[in-house]
Order: sequence, then C-alpha cells, then structure tokens
Amino acid sequence: MTDHAAHPPVATQSAADNSEGMSYLETLPSKIVTLYIPLFIMIVILLFPFYWMALTSIKPDEQLIDMETYNPFWVVKPTLKHIQKLLFETQYPRWLWNTMYVAGAATFISIVASVLAAYAIVRLRFKGANVVSASIFLAYLIPPSILFIPLASVIHSYGLFDSPLALILVYPTLLIPFSTWLLMGYFKTIPYELEECALIDGASRWQILTKIVLPLAVPGLISAFIFSFTLCWNEFIYALTFLSSTQNKTVPVAIVNEFVDGDIYKWGSLMAGALVGSLPLVILYAFFVEHYVSAMTGAVKE
Repeated sequence: MTDHAAHPPVATQSAADNSEGMSYLETLPSKIVTLYIPLFIMIVILLFPFYWMALTSIKPDEQLIDMETYNPFWVVKPTLKHIQKLLFETQYPRWLWNTMYVAGAATFISIVASVLAAYAIVRLRFKGANVVSASIFLAYLIPPSILFIPLASVIHSYGLFDSPLALILVYPTLLIPFSTWLLMGYFKTIPYELEECALIDGASRWQILTKIVLPLAVPGLISAFIFSFTLCWNEFIYALTFLSSTQNKTVPVAIVNEFVDGDIYKWGSLMAGALVGSLPLVILYAFFVEHYVSAMTGAVKE
C-alpha cells in the first residue's frame, strides 16, 4: 500500500515538469523577438565603438588608408606600432597621470562637500531645505559651455591659467550639484531612528555622520565617486580652455591636439590613445557597477 501510494506524487511532479517545459517552449519564440534580439542589437551597438578603436589601433597604415582592398571591419597582419608610438614617443604617460591626478583630487573635494551638503539638507530639517535641494540640482543643469568663459576670467585673474589646479578647483562646480542630489536620495533610505538612538546616547552630529551614516551609505558614496571620476576623466571644454602647454594637458585634449594636424588624422595613435585612456574607467565600472546601479536606483526613487 505504501509503494502504490508513493507513485501518484511522482507522476504529478512529472506532469508538472512537462507542463512547465511545454509552457517554456511556447513562450520561447516571443522571448526571442521581444528580449533576445533587442538585447543582442543593444550589445552590438554598445560594444562596436570599442571594437572599432581596438581594431584601428592595431591596423597598419596601408589598411587604414586603403578601404577598397582591405576589409574595414577586420585586420590583416596586426601591428603594435601605434601603441608603441603612443606610449614611448609621446608624453602620453604624463597626460594619463595628469588626468588621474586632476580627476582624483576634484572627486575627493566634491564628495566631501556633497556629503556635508546632502546630510545637512536631509537630516537637519532647516527652513527652506526643499528650495535649497531643488536649486542645487538645477545648478547641475547649467551647460558648461555657458560657464567656461566667466570661469576662465576668474582663473586667469588668480594666476592659475595652464595649471592642473585650475581644473581641480573648477570641476567641483559640475560635480557637487549632482553628487549632492544623489547622496540626498540615498541618505533618505537610511532609517532616521538609528540617528535618534545615537542622539539619545549622547553622540554628536559629526559622530553620527562618520560612524553611522557613512558606513551605511557606502554604495551611494561609490556611485557618487564613479560619476564624479568619470565626468572629470572625460571632460573636454574646461581642459581645452584652461590648459595650453603640452605637458599639462589631460588625455581627452592631448590626443586630439597631438594626433590631429589640420586635416591629417593619425588614426592609429588617436584610437590607441582613446582605447588606453578608457581602460581605467572600464576597470572601475567592472568592480563597482552593482553599487553604482543600486545607489542610482535609490536616488531616482527619492
């Protein structure tokens, strides 16, 4: 009796598995059309620029010029001449260091200021906090093409022209508004009861910020850091305006100025410089993309 009673559940489970399998097969054609094909097209569109940069950076000069004889989407007899010229015959390592130094310093200043501003607006609850938060975000919407002329006058009057310090002081004007808005949204997700308990125990606002809020807001800080660092790394207008000497330039400006001579484009070295310059950001996103997405989601919800 026990053996006979045990068989029906097995048959029922088998029928359920068959039903699920048939259901999956029935929905597979629609998933291919609505999910997999659009996803494949999106991946191709996003990765094609990187493929083209890598392909161009290892193409010999004759293949870059003669598009009729050689396939433009493939390379025959690849060469490392362009990358070697970029790294050892130009000041590219110096440009890379300038970019990293400026981006790191400006990002650090911006994150510190944004943390203090966001915490004050969200937690201190002073009169007009909503107006201040909206004004900060609206300041981010002002295009840099409008600001770089008056900022150039200020930088020149203080004697900071053609100095990396000029960019370190100017970039926070772009970074602080958005980073503050982002951290405000993330700070609101932290329960206020934790801070109330700390206040009852005699903790100061500074202790609450450094020992409770910031450890819980690490994903938001990582997200703000990635955004700020990326914007500094890729910024072009201010770097082109405030820096003139070759040794002080950043990568986005230097590779355009040094590898473009009138209407002559040194495509091999130009694409090699763009590819090598993008690798630090690729590595950064690869390690912290989950924190970046989670913090951006929290900010958008708020």
